[in-house]
Amino acid sequence: MTEDTIIATVKKNSRENLRVSLGKFVGHNLLNLRLWFTADVDGMERPSKSGFSLRITLIPELIAALQQAEAEARRRGLIRKENDHAA
Repeated sequence: MTEDTIIATVKKNSRENLRVSLGKFVGHNLLNLRLWFTADVDGMERPSKSGFSLRITLIPELIAALQQAEAEARRRGLIRKENDHAA
């Protein structure tokens, strides 16, 4: 396993972030999505058990699915404007 390249971090709440990264495992290029949390003990960020990895080649399908979810959330009025994260 090689060191991941962090692409983005999305703040979930005051204690958790969703980290999007690219990495490699056993010769496979992967997209990694994992929740990281701030530990109470020392205030350091640590990876949680919540998350998943998928082949880089599936990124376009994931993007299409997320775009469909966004469109449906907007249709339902759950997202009002570009910068609104919740209704």
